[in-house]
Amino acid sequence: MLALFDLDGTLVDRHSAFSDAVTQLCRAYSFGHDVEQWLLTELADRANADDFARLRAVFSLDKPAAELWQAYVDLMAASVTCRPTVLAGMARLRAAAWTIGIATNGASDIQRAKLTATGLSELADGVAVSGDLEVRKPDRRLFELAAARCGTDLADGGWMIGDNPAGDIGGGHQAGLHTIWLRGRPWPEDLTAAHHVVDDVTDAIAILLDERE
Repeated sequence: MLALFDLDGTLVDRHSAFSDAVTQLCRAYSFGHDVEQWLLTELADRANADDFARLRAVFSLDKPAAELWQAYVDLMAASVTCRPTVLAGMARLRAAAWTIGIATNGASDIQRAKLTATGLSELADGVAVSGDLEVRKPDRRLFELAAARCGTDLADGGWMIGDNPAGDIGGGHQAGLHTIWLRGRPWPEDLTAAHHVVDDVTDAIAILLDERE
């Protein structure tokens, strides 16, 4: 059975890693408070290389945008963590014959750097990042790609686990998957309810393990 997981806000805590990475970046390049606040605001939801071209233009920085982006990617990879209980739960899913995929929005290089740094890449059978296709969840094509990279097909069914109501749960429904929502974000009134609602991804893993028993 296929289980697709979101990355940021589900398997890893992007928020705290993001704040640390921005602070360290500004310290490394001696950027002022104005640059730091711009980064914290503009990159709050997601970041890509184009953001650093904008940063360079707004503040007339002399450092190349590609260098700043790579520094940010490296700092995010160094800052992001996945809790041991989550890694252990993912390993238990694999041992229970689940096929594990990760379907995440974001730039390919930074998302894959996070997966490698946390050890999640070793526990996933396949990974699909929105930057791979230039489509974002809830687009069904990203779910199709994730399933294909896991050697499966959406027609065989499965689960989508994530914290974003529209992207993860709405998209999962459109892809024909059962869904588990990690509560936290506001829930749109017109969105179909998830099959399960939990407070932590480890609770979602426990539900999946029960499905196999």
